Amino acid sequence: MDRLKGKVALITGGARGLGEAMARKFHEEGARVIINDLDLGAAQRAAEPMQAHAIAADVSNSEQVKLMFEEVGDYAGQLDILVNNAGIGGSDDDPEAEEKIATRMAAMEAGEVVHNDAIMEMTDEQWDRMIDVHMRGTFLCCREGLKQMISLPAGSIINIASVMGTYGKPGFVSYSAAKSGILGFTRALAHEMASRNIRVNAIAPGWIETDMTAPLTLMRPMLESQIPMGAFGKPDDIAWSAVYLASEEAKYITGQVISPNGGWYMSQ
Repeated sequence: MDRLKGKVALITGGARGLGEAMARKFHEEGARVIINDLDLGAAQRAAEPMQAHAIAADVSNSEQVKLMFEEVGDYAGQLDILVNNAGIGGSDDDPEAEEKIATRMAAMEAGEVVHNDAIMEMTDEQWDRMIDVHMRGTFLCCREGLKQMISLPAGSIINIASVMGTYGKPGFVSYSAAKSGILGFTRALAHEMASRNIRVNAIAPGWIETDMTAPLTLMRPMLESQIPMGAFGKPDDIAWSAVYLASEEAKYITGQVISPNGGWYMSQ
C-alpha cells in the first residue's frame, strides 16, 4: 500500500479493461487518479468508485489532447505518472470478425491450408486509425504531458505496447506495426528524458482477458495451448507491472519493456 502516495496519474483509455485495472491499482496504492476515455460517461462510471477525475478526449486529436492536459493541470496542479493505454484492436470495427475466425478454425481443423489475407482487405481508413490512436496518440500525450512533468523532480511514463509489437502475427499487421512503433518511441524518449529524471518504459502484454480479446473465443483453446503457463492473463497482471514501473522501486529502470505473457513468447 501507498507505493504511489502523493502522485498524480493520468491513464488514457482508463474506463475499461487494462486501463481500468491500472487505475484501480494506482488508486489502491495511494495515487490521485485521472481517467481518460472517448466516452465521458464511461470514464465517470469507472472513476466514481475510486474518487478519480474523468476527462473525455480523443488521444489522436491534437487539440483535444492539449485541452485534456490543461484540465489535468487545473485539476491536479501536477502530473507524475502518464500511462498511454488508449488503443483499439484490429477487429474493433469488423462485425464479421468472429465469423471469419470460425471459418478459419474450421478450415484448419479440416487440414486445409489457411491463408490470412487481412492486409489486402484493409482500407486506408482502418490503417490510419490504428496508427493514429496508438502511435500518434502516444506521441501527442507524451508531448503535452512532459510539459508538466519537467517542472517536477521526477516522472514516469508507461506506454502500453503488445507482444505483437515484438513478434507479430498474421491478421494483426497494422496493430503489430503500431505497437512496434511504440517500442521504438519508448526507447528513444527514454534517452531524451533521462537528463530530466523522467523514466519512460513500456509494457507489452500477451494474451489477456479483456473485451478486446473476446472475439478470439473460438481460438482460445489453441492459443492457451501455446502458453507455457496454460491460460490467458488477467488485467491485474498488467496493472501490477504498471504499479512497479510507476513506483520508486523502479527508479533505475528506463527504456525497458516488461512483457507479462505467461511464457507465450518463448513458444513462438
